[in-house]
Amino acid sequence: MNPQKIIICIKWGDKFGPEYVNRLYAMARRHISGEFGLICFTDNTNGLRAEVETRPLPTLGCAHPERTIGKWPKVALWGSELGGLSGPVLFIDLDSIIVSNIDDYFSYGSPNDVILARNWAKPFSGMGQTSIFRFPVGKNPHILENFRKAPQEIADKYRFEQHYITSSVTGGIKFWPEKWTRHFRLHCLPIFPLRYFMGAKFPNSAKVVTFPGGPNPADIILGRWDEDFAPFQSALQHITYAFSHTNSVRARWRYIKRYVLPCEWVKTHWRE
Repeated sequence: MNPQKIIICIKWGDKFGPEYVNRLYAMARRHISGEFGLICFTDNTNGLRAEVETRPLPTLGCAHPERTIGKWPKVALWGSELGGLSGPVLFIDLDSIIVSNIDDYFSYGSPNDVILARNWAKPFSGMGQTSIFRFPVGKNPHILENFRKAPQEIADKYRFEQHYITSSVTGGIKFWPEKWTRHFRLHCLPIFPLRYFMGAKFPNSAKVVTFPGGPNPADIILGRWDEDFAPFQSALQHITYAFSHTNSVRARWRYIKRYVLPCEWVKTHWRE
């Protein structure tokens, strides 16, 4: 592959269909100057547009942690070899939205830097968030090697793959400039109860909006938190459902807080 601007993504299982990859390519095409390449590491190439290059999923080479949350298959990206790639590559989660030009993500810092979004859920922790990050392929193979030796122990210690990565990169990580990457739930979605009356705010200075922990773009367009919620419910319908279909105060309160209005700017940007 000749382009110097390389984006990679991972699609495994059936959580995200091919439309997520295809829309990521289309958004990148609209918001990158000149040539670029998108490589999808996947176990199912069906439905992917022809411009997307595919590679087999990189393997962890060990048992997957069983009792710990976190997207641990991402650790496989840190091996000494990755689909024949070299140099810096930009990883983007499939449920991200590119909203303006992202050329700077390829040129910021040094080619050998590992650059992550800040973990906005805990902004003072020094931890990174791996919805969008750049790294030099093969430069930190110890991350995967050490994980293979003790996957469950590492997962128990760090809980999230991104915490393990942040703590393991040789020389430490760097962060993207603050306003480039915005967290939908924390930066765009109004706090409860304002989200019953106000839609998500468009982050004017952002380049990419990420959706860690949900809701994801497809559900936002339908005005629901996830597939367990009915689409396009009014506030009254949502609250009524919470009281008639939940069995505990905790579950009811959780349901009531997870209300979101359909968002036109998400629909505008998250498309082919």
